[in-house]
Amino acid sequence: MRILGVDPGLTRCGLGTIDTAGGRRVSLVDMRVVRSAAELAPHKRLLLIAEGLDEVLDTFHPDVVAVERVFAQSNVRSVTGTAQVAGIVMLAAARRHLALGMHTPSEVKAAVTGSGRADKKQVQIMVQRILGLTELPRPADAADSLAIAITQAWRGGAASLHAEPDRAQHGGAGSLPRAVGGDLTPAQKIWASAERMSRRHGAVAPKN
Repeated sequence: MRILGVDPGLTRCGLGTIDTAGGRRVSLVDMRVVRSAAELAPHKRLLLIAEGLDEVLDTFHPDVVAVERVFAQSNVRSVTGTAQVAGIVMLAAARRHLALGMHTPSEVKAAVTGSGRADKKQVQIMVQRILGLTELPRPADAADSLAIAITQAWRGGAASLHAEPDRAQHGGAGSLPRAVGGDLTPAQKIWASAERMSRRHGAVAPKN
């Protein structure tokens, strides 16, 4: 299965494509960042990002698109731009009839590092190790997009190709994942705790 991970941002949009061969085996296909200048009109910035996204979709033909789910906290301007880009990604996936996965920042950090509070450098280091890269993936936006793709590979799997998004994809009361239980692995408990924390307090990566 081929997965495109997207770290949405109006100034820098990370696009990372990986292949997964089952289990936890993943390999790098492509990583890049699409940029748009702040002095451009917003609709032209979105067009640049949409064209860069289309190029990746047309070149690598992913089976699944995974995007970071946006949380609003305090920087309204930043969240607005990030949400606009996430909308472009969702629309592009729908037009190509691709499955869509949405993951919170804390979920992604927990999946690749074991901690929902990991910083960007820790994410870069773990993405490098997981994919067997000779150097750190740069810039951080590209590393984040790969981490999102890895999270989809490990948390979504082939079942996501046929599943409809549930309420947890979009937040809302009653959608918090279970963090305790004898049937959960340690990694699942870490992810669930990080997810519950992010839902309660919100999380946003400042990009404008």
